[in-house]
Amino acid sequence: MTTTDTGRVKAALPTSLTPARLGRLATLVAAGARAQRVATTSPFTGAPLADLPVSTPDDVEDAFARARAAQAAWAATPVADRKRIMLRFHDLVLQRQEEALDLMQAESGKTRRDAFLEVSDIAITARYYARSARRLLSPKRRKGAIPVLTHTTELHHPKGVVTVISPWNYPLSMAAGDAIPALMAGNAVVQKPDTQTALTALWALALMREADLPADVWQMVVGRGSSIGDALMAGADYMMFTGSTASGRRIARNAGERLIGASLELGGKNAMIVLADADIEKAAVGAVAACFPSAGQLCVSIERLYVADEIHDAFVTAFVERVRAVRLGGAYDFSVDMGSLTTPSQLETVSSHVDDAVSKGATVLAGGKARPDLGPLFYEPTILAHVTPQMTLFDRETFGPVVSIYRYRSVEEAVEMANATPYGLNASVWGRNTARARKVAGRLHAGTVNVNEAFAAAWGSIDAPMGGMGDSGLGRRHGADGLLKYTEAQTVAHQRLQGFTAPRGVGHEQWTQILTRAFKTLRTLGVR
Repeated sequence: MTTTDTGRVKAALPTSLTPARLGRLATLVAAGARAQRVATTSPFTGAPLADLPVSTPDDVEDAFARARAAQAAWAATPVADRKRIMLRFHDLVLQRQEEALDLMQAESGKTRRDAFLEVSDIAITARYYARSARRLLSPKRRKGAIPVLTHTTELHHPKGVVTVISPWNYPLSMAAGDAIPALMAGNAVVQKPDTQTALTALWALALMREADLPADVWQMVVGRGSSIGDALMAGADYMMFTGSTASGRRIARNAGERLIGASLELGGKNAMIVLADADIEKAAVGAVAACFPSAGQLCVSIERLYVADEIHDAFVTAFVERVRAVRLGGAYDFSVDMGSLTTPSQLETVSSHVDDAVSKGATVLAGGKARPDLGPLFYEPTILAHVTPQMTLFDRETFGPVVSIYRYRSVEEAVEMANATPYGLNASVWGRNTARARKVAGRLHAGTVNVNEAFAAAWGSIDAPMGGMGDSGLGRRHGADGLLKYTEAQTVAHQRLQGFTAPRGVGHEQWTQILTRAFKTLRTLGVR
């Protein structure tokens, strides 16, 4: 065995998740009274969990109609009033976090500590945009065409109705986290959370309405993309999608045809570089945190690990020791370190990637097998060495608790290998000389890079943009970009006294000379 047996007893559902409570959440789905139903199961045990109504394309169309009708009044609501609602939501999330933790674990199979990171994330996001929206949305004076004579103002108007399609792996962060800035910008939202984790998203919706958000301003539909995806695109004024690169490409094409904007956070094959001067013990602990949160089902988790030749063997020894000590299991408390995969298809992907690599010569340093003794979807945290380009997981995203480890001889080689991917979402660099580590970080092709941290430093820096390069997506969440992308920028320019047209009595040639002298003077004076 490579991991301890903690969690061998299968976890029963917490008493908070009563059929009545889950049923009340299900009623929030925008679906007809006679809708078909879909059942979900708990990853820890495979036992039935939820019974949800399935939305039809007509239900989606109706949701957009109600959202559009409500949006005008919401956009006219003062930002100060939106702020009060959002801060009340912030307080409710923290006060009722035990409910959210239970739901996230029951639906996704993650540990309680990973679930709490989502609670923290949403509290930070709600507080940031509640308190930043006025500044970001307020009219701003801009440099006019002619100093003093041109009065130019930049305005921001809400897009209208935003479609948010959120994934199963981080059901609170990705659902509420993308809706919050869209709502604060004055938009209505029609959202499709993944069916497997829809209860968590519906819980956030219930709390937002309890905080006094008008009911039709944020609505949720449930269903397969193949059934209601076209309706979600047809009604949208803007698309926010988190998911696979393949799906993101289709959404981008469709959004382009409709000439609407889209923000897409897609796949990743994220790299971590351990420099020769890194603290080996700290880097080994950091690597565990980087590779195995939510059983590796995290868009910004690390799947490739590059270690300097000088410390490679010592680091591998320390890393393997810590991975073998990971407490694997299902428990609705803080007693385990890594939980379950979420879906059978994800277990199949992880197993096939590891089996393919081993069959082609990879060495398993830790883990490497499923753990049905703990539950139907458990897989051990796994380290592979001697991974080559012929193996599927060399360059394809696994999205599970598997990391490949490589040695390098120079920083140039490490940067080249880390950048040898079409993806560019997240990266991590470890070293004692932090100025040097930051320089290496700046050379990596990734939207966020963390120094001496896995991913939380950049993700939690909510005032800074977060998103991917290359095949990892388009657009950014967080920071000013995370709110302003949901708006239409408008320039209002008021020209006073004299513009660029020659005044009466002045010939065009003479006026051209006058303007030329004026431009040269402005250049000399340093005017922008």
